[in-house]
Amino acid sequence: MLEISKNSELSASSVTPPTIVALKQPTSQAWVKMAIANLDTILLDHSHCERKAAGVALNLMFRYPSNTQLVRMLTAIAREELEHFEQVNQWLERRHIPLGHLSAPPYGAGMKAQIRPQEPQRLLDSLLVSGLIEARSHERLGLLANHSPDPDLAKFYRSLMASEARHYGVYWVLANTYFERDVVKERLEELAVAESELLETLHPEPRIHS
Repeated sequence: MLEISKNSELSASSVTPPTIVALKQPTSQAWVKMAIANLDTILLDHSHCERKAAGVALNLMFRYPSNTQLVRMLTAIAREELEHFEQVNQWLERRHIPLGHLSAPPYGAGMKAQIRPQEPQRLLDSLLVSGLIEARSHERLGLLANHSPDPDLAKFYRSLMASEARHYGVYWVLANTYFERDVVKERLEELAVAESELLETLHPEPRIHS
């Protein structure tokens, strides 16, 4: 299971990314083939994903403004997600892909549905769901880096992997800051199973989390 030592003085820039072992199932080769065959759509969806990731961090900061460590660490994540948003948008311009709407795959709504509505469970689930999404993003950006026919785009995706790893590490640290480790591990196990089940059936439209 995804692990990192608890330390109340850690910051987003100082977290050592743990090994990804939280994901129950690896991404299928069917997704890889679909993504590589539709790189323009994947890039556009990636832009939306970075913007949404920044929004998740900001929403948590607004919802829990008295949680000092959460605010400090997620400020750094929100800033970095917006930097990635801009970088992906530069790739869209480079490939003459207009910004536009894309229908969302069921993954995001399915993960959000796992979050329990009452506190403090809501905070715990929000952190762990965010961490799992970042872990899956790390894995899939790595697959895009390994399989992209464009060496420059492959290099770009490879450059983002460390950030995605650091982000899910931060969410794991925050979960262990505010909750007992045994509680975190048990709930992460449940959520990781749900996350993999959401991806068992390949969504027909190419998306980062399809």
